[in-house]
Amino acid sequence: MNYLERLKKAKRIVVKVGTTTLTHSQTGKLNFSLLEKLVRQLVDLKNQGLEIILVSSGAVGAGMGRLGLLQKPMMIVENQALAAIGQGVLMHVYEKLFGEYGQLVAQILLTRSDMGERQRYLNARNTILTLFKYQVIPIINENDTVATEELRFGQNDYLSALVTSLMEADLLIQLSDIDGLYTADPRIDPQGELIPLVSEIDEELLKMAGGATTKYGTGGMKTKLEAAKIVLEAGAAMLIMNGQNPEGISNIFRGQKVGTAFVSRQPLINCRKRWLAYGPAINGQIMIDRGAEAALIQKGKSLLPSGIIEVAGPFTEGDLVSIVNMKHQELGRGLSNYSLEQLKIIKGKKSREIINLLGFKAADEAIHRDNLVITS
Repeated sequence: MNYLERLKKAKRIVVKVGTTTLTHSQTGKLNFSLLEKLVRQLVDLKNQGLEIILVSSGAVGAGMGRLGLLQKPMMIVENQALAAIGQGVLMHVYEKLFGEYGQLVAQILLTRSDMGERQRYLNARNTILTLFKYQVIPIINENDTVATEELRFGQNDYLSALVTSLMEADLLIQLSDIDGLYTADPRIDPQGELIPLVSEIDEELLKMAGGATTKYGTGGMKTKLEAAKIVLEAGAAMLIMNGQNPEGISNIFRGQKVGTAFVSRQPLINCRKRWLAYGPAINGQIMIDRGAEAALIQKGKSLLPSGIIEVAGPFTEGDLVSIVNMKHQELGRGLSNYSLEQLKIIKGKKSREIINLLGFKAADEAIHRDNLVITS
């Protein structure tokens, strides 16, 4: 299928809009004209029968605008206070604008730990699915008022990619301050050319990306490419387009070329595997030999203790661990059936030896294939 046709046929859509798109560059205050155009586009897509999730930044920026601050504070507690002020402002604006078109919206605030703890993740997922049932558009943001550096997603680019993956969305639309990914920054190098299609994120591509470009935003092209990597590994698609022209969103669903499309060559992976790949925090590492690597990658087998060379932690039974090869390259992630100390005893051993070595046997496998996802 042509990639434009694939984008056109997307049914569950995540749209991410950043602070630099939502606010005026000189003052940091909300850009109501642009917001109105964006809302109109999203409601129109919803009226066509599509499921829409909006991931919106802007709470801190809105708080800065309300207080008349021209510089983003460095301390996290100050940013939390600004988010507390701005979140209400932002949602009030969204409710008013969406309400003009008869569309209900609901606010969902998330932290990194909400994605890592499976029951909380399932609760958030089920809430969003229920909102779809009630024909409500969820508006998601990072919970900046309570997040700490350990809990933060870092940028809503990353949050939107996780939401896309874990909600099994077909397409993530990243609204940026640039038309898409270029061979060089066109604001600096006029020879830079727009790249219309990307199917793989490699190191060369990442080198093209820079950091954040404004004092109000926290993202940049690099974070968008990292988000695209998550989306592609989940088998979904992502598109970067200029957020200053929200009307261009409708062109995607007419099969027209817009911005830069990131389209995966692999099929969608199931929801549980997505959660394993990007939900919980990694607590340890298991290094495996070449035979175990081939069994996992080529044959889709479980990881047995006999293929384990080294382990590092700390981690306990049920924790997520990273699986690496002898070159320290990550191959996948999975939930360990044994703790660090237990694996130290049984690594390199046959499964039939486990009960004699430990005095019990939780499973023949160190990690069962149902609890393992390949990320390489």
